[in-house]
Amino acid sequence: MARVFGHEIVVELAKHATVPVINGLSDYEHPCQIMADFLTVLERKGRLDGVEGCYIGDGNNVCHSLLLGAARVGMHFTAITPRGYEPNPDVVNAATKEGAKSGSKITVCNDLKAATGADMVYTDVWASMGQESEAAARKKVFKDYRIDANTMKIAKRDCIILHCLPAHYGDEIDYATSRAPNSAIFDQAENRMHAQNALMVHLLGVAP
Repeated sequence: MARVFGHEIVVELAKHATVPVINGLSDYEHPCQIMADFLTVLERKGRLDGVEGCYIGDGNNVCHSLLLGAARVGMHFTAITPRGYEPNPDVVNAATKEGAKSGSKITVCNDLKAATGADMVYTDVWASMGQESEAAARKKVFKDYRIDANTMKIAKRDCIILHCLPAHYGDEIDYATSRAPNSAIFDQAENRMHAQNALMVHLLGVAP
């Protein structure tokens, strides 16, 4: 398992490795996190296909993997970002093509009203690793792109709240919302262990 900054490092490892290489995190994708996220949704909703998922924030590595993962499992997914901070177009195109096979509708927009009727809302820090120098400027750009009481008013009443943690309370999510009954952020954190165990069992070919 490789947890790196540059995605090209994981690609290079996989190119030369004689064993499976797991992307534990890169600046382009965070697939292991999304496995835990979807396990959490499955626990709360009993299904993934047809669930209305919504991500609010930066079109970063987490957003990329959510889009690709949602398309694979048939989850409808909307990424809401400030203008100029949308996810990579190549990722959006790949997710859209995959979604056409699974029945997943993939949407990218800048309008917070797109969270209306969401079954799940998800956010992440505004400045990811390697973007620390942009943190102050990003606070101004992202100030309205957050999960708070106003967001939850337009989402479904039983909408799940997710965050991959650690959170910057008062920025991408406020503390009260993170501790609301609908919040599953700590279940989500626990599920990282279960999801990674399942991944290793799968790769080792161990019978259940």
